[in-house]
Amino acid sequence: MFALEINKNNFHEEVMNSDKPVLLDFWAPWCGPCRMVVPIVEEIAKEREDIKVGKINVDENPELASAFEIMSIPTLMVIKNGEVVNQISGARSKNQILAMV
Repeated sequence: MFALEINKNNFHEEVMNSDKPVLLDFWAPWCGPCRMVVPIVEEIAKEREDIKVGKINVDENPELASAFEIMSIPTLMVIKNGEVVNQISGARSKNQILAMV
């Protein structure tokens, strides 16, 4: 499975109504640390069927970035049952990201 492209049109369905925990990566293509995290996020999406993984491009979805008060990217967030349960900013290792879930 691949990380889903999340936007304002599918956010409610894919994230808020998910029966699995959702790992979200807030990113932008021009962000160096974001480019370091993308392969790790994609790897987690392929390996872990017990979680849903999504990516939110903050340039294309400023309303979602604003709604979650994203001040720096990459920001990784875990949402369970429609609630933010964990959040970190900056490039992280795979183990650090998985420890959030």
